[in-house]
Amino acid sequence: MAFGKSVSTCVVGLGLLAAALAEPLFSQAPPAAQAPPAARRPRVAVLDFDYGTVQTAVSAVFGTNVDIGKGMQQLLVTDLVKDGNFSVIERSALDKVLNEQNFSNSNRADPNSAAKIGKLLGVDAIVLGTITEFGNETKNQGVGGGGGSGWTGAIGGFHHSKSAANVSITARIVNIDTGEIMATADGNGTSSRSSTGLGGGGGNWNGHGGGAVDFGSSDFQNTIIGEATKAAVDQLATNLDAQSAKVPVRTIVVEGVVAAVDSGQVILNVGAKAGVKVGDQFNVLRVTREIKDPTTGAVLRRLTNTIGVVKATDVDDVSAICTPLSGTDFKVGDVVKTTTQ
Repeated sequence: MAFGKSVSTCVVGLGLLAAALAEPLFSQAPPAAQAPPAARRPRVAVLDFDYGTVQTAVSAVFGTNVDIGKGMQQLLVTDLVKDGNFSVIERSALDKVLNEQNFSNSNRADPNSAAKIGKLLGVDAIVLGTITEFGNETKNQGVGGGGGSGWTGAIGGFHHSKSAANVSITARIVNIDTGEIMATADGNGTSSRSSTGLGGGGGNWNGHGGGAVDFGSSDFQNTIIGEATKAAVDQLATNLDAQSAKVPVRTIVVEGVVAAVDSGQVILNVGAKAGVKVGDQFNVLRVTREIKDPTTGAVLRRLTNTIGVVKATDVDDVSAICTPLSGTDFKVGDVVKTTTQ
């Protein structure tokens, strides 16, 4: 009995030891897999809308030729930024490139010109807009006073006024590599008001001057043409957002060499035409050996050492000025390479 009891105790003890050793294997949760980096949103630039076909209507509304294409662009950019499906280039960066390239208003609807601008901006696509309808109509019925139309309303006596405004716009998303139209969208806005009064005039909005109108101001948006404009742009932005999946994020491999090293700055022989943007980072490599085909003499492979990393701080068409992030021994002829989106 004593021997059986000791064996039983030993077996129990071994079982407890095995359980103690095995427990951590089953109780520890497996390490969580790292989530892949979030995909970058498509980067776009929105050009001023073309309004050539509605200039007569614009002059009738404002009393002068106002560049409503710029106002529409500003409203659309605001909407697209709020919606968040696109990353939108700032107006200052757009104006800089437009001025440097002498991009005129006549180019607003030209996909080929837009594609060229898009490459210099480093965007994935360009949004071209066209205003196809822009105007208001006021009908007055009065007794004992003069009738009128447009913004001024009826003058004197009893009158009933019915005002309506209509705005229609379209947009195309253009591939900057091919000039291909990848997607289209439109927006329509209508606003109308009725009023009945005794004496006095109506309307007569004077919120513009010098051929410019702030489309984002309450003075403009509280008018019927402003309400119609805002409604049309909001609808266009929604429809463009629905097309965002059709805009691929471009991946560009940029390669060049160090052209100069001056006062701690590294100047590269590649710039905006090659796809370089401010903020891009480059690996700087030094070729240590070339492997050549013994029969043809062609270079099969270049063996390199990494010297450091530099970041582009200023970019023009054909060069980039970079600041070192790591490394110090940079030399003319060193190879630079990056993969950028």
